[in-house]
Amino acid sequence: MAIENIKMPQLGESVTEGTIEKWLVQPGDHVNKYDPLAEVNTDKVTAEVPSSFTGIIKELIASEGDTLEVGAIVCTIETEGGDAAPAEEEKPSEAGKENVMPAADTEVTKGLQGTKGSSQPVRPEGSKARYSPAVLRLAQDNDIDLAQVQGTGNEGRITRKDLLALIESGNIPKAGDAPTAPAQEESRPAASESAPAQAPSAPAPAQKSAPIESAPGDIEIPVTGVRRAIAANMLKSKHEAPHAWMMVEVDVTELVSYRDSLKKDFKSKEGFNLTYFAFFVKAVSQALKEFPMMNSMWAGDKIIQKKDINISIAVASDNALFVPVIKNSDEKSIKGIGKEINELAVKARSGKLKSADMQGGTFTVNSTGSFGSVQSMGIINHPQAAILQVESIVKRPVIMDNGMIAARDMVNLCLSLDHRVLDGLICGQFMARVKEILENMNKDNTSVY
Repeated sequence: MAIENIKMPQLGESVTEGTIEKWLVQPGDHVNKYDPLAEVNTDKVTAEVPSSFTGIIKELIASEGDTLEVGAIVCTIETEGGDAAPAEEEKPSEAGKENVMPAADTEVTKGLQGTKGSSQPVRPEGSKARYSPAVLRLAQDNDIDLAQVQGTGNEGRITRKDLLALIESGNIPKAGDAPTAPAQEESRPAASESAPAQAPSAPAPAQKSAPIESAPGDIEIPVTGVRRAIAANMLKSKHEAPHAWMMVEVDVTELVSYRDSLKKDFKSKEGFNLTYFAFFVKAVSQALKEFPMMNSMWAGDKIIQKKDINISIAVASDNALFVPVIKNSDEKSIKGIGKEINELAVKARSGKLKSADMQGGTFTVNSTGSFGSVQSMGIINHPQAAILQVESIVKRPVIMDNGMIAARDMVNLCLSLDHRVLDGLICGQFMARVKEILENMNKDNTSVY
C-alpha cells in the first residue's frame, strides 16, 4: 500500500483558493478513480473534487468550511499496489498535515515576528517571507505594506481575509509609515514582553469588536460557501476596480414587434422560448467585435485584450447567483444564443453547472429587467472590465422626429466600467453602437437563424 495526497485543484482561471462545502466520503470509504470526494466552493461555483486514485480514504485533513489555497492537501488516500510498510504509511499522512496550509507559513512567521530582544521585526532585505499569489496581488493593488500586517492564519499566516478586513476598515498600512504608530502597527511585536499590549490598536482585531447582535424574533441565516464566495468577489471588485457608470435609452419598438411575431412558431419548432435577452446578447457580442477594448481585463502592469468574446450571464437559483458563460457568442446566431441561455439556466437551477461552464467570461450581460428594474448599477464581474445591465422594456411617450408623440417600447442599458481599463469615449462609442444595432433589429434585416 502507498499513501497519496489529494490537493485543492484550480477550478477556474484566477481562482487561488476554495472552500470545502461538504465531504462526500469518510475515512475508511473505498473510492474509485474519478469518484467525487468533496463539494468545493470557489468564485460563484460549486464543483466536485474527483479522486485521482483508487483506494481507501485514509484521512480528511481539511474540515467542512475550511478555505484552502490551490495546491493545499485536503485528504489522503491509501492506494492499492504500493510496497510501503504499514508503519511508513503514516509518514505521508503526517506530511500532509504539515502542508494543509502553504509551506510559506513558517517563513512568514519568522519574517514578521522577529526574535526576542530585537528592537524591530526581523524582515531582511529581499524578504524571505512568502505569500500566496492572492495576498501579493491584493497587497500590490492596494499599496499595503505586508511587513506591518498581523496575520490571523495558521502560525500567523497573512490571509486574503486579513487584507480585505484592512481595506474595508480604511486603515491601510503603507510603506514608510512609522511602525510604532498604534493605529498602523500590524507587524508582530518582538521588542519586549510588553509588546502584546499594543495589539488591540491594530485595525483587523478592532473589526471584530462590534458584532451585530440578534434581537428576539430575528432570524439568523447561516452564510453558505456560495454566498461567501459571492461576497468575497464583489468586495474584491469594488475595492480593486474604480467603477464608473453610464446609461443609454434605446427604442426597441421594432425589435419587440419582430420577436412577438416569431415567438409562438419558434417555441413550437425549437422547444424553448425566444427571449428578448438573446437579441441583446447578440447585439452586445457584435459591438464587442467592433470595439475589442471593451473585451479587456486589467492585469496589474498590463491590459489584456481578449481575442474570444465570451459573454457571462447572471442566473439566479433559490439561494445563489451563478455566472455561466456563452463561449464565442459573436459566432452564434440569435437562436444559438437563446438555446445556450436556456440550457445554462436549466443547469444552474438544477445544480448541474460544472466548473467549465463558469470559466472564460470576458464581458457580462445581466438581465435585471426580468425583475422589473428600469435602472441599476452593476458591480463588475472581476477580472472583467465592464458589465451591462439590460433593464425592463416599458412603453413610454416619445417625441418623434416629426414632432408627434407616440407610445414606444423603450429600454435602458446601464454600463458599469473599470476606469483603469476603459474611458468614457470608448464606452460611449460602444453603447451608441449597441443602441444602433438594437434599434435596427426587425423582420427586414435580422434573422434569428
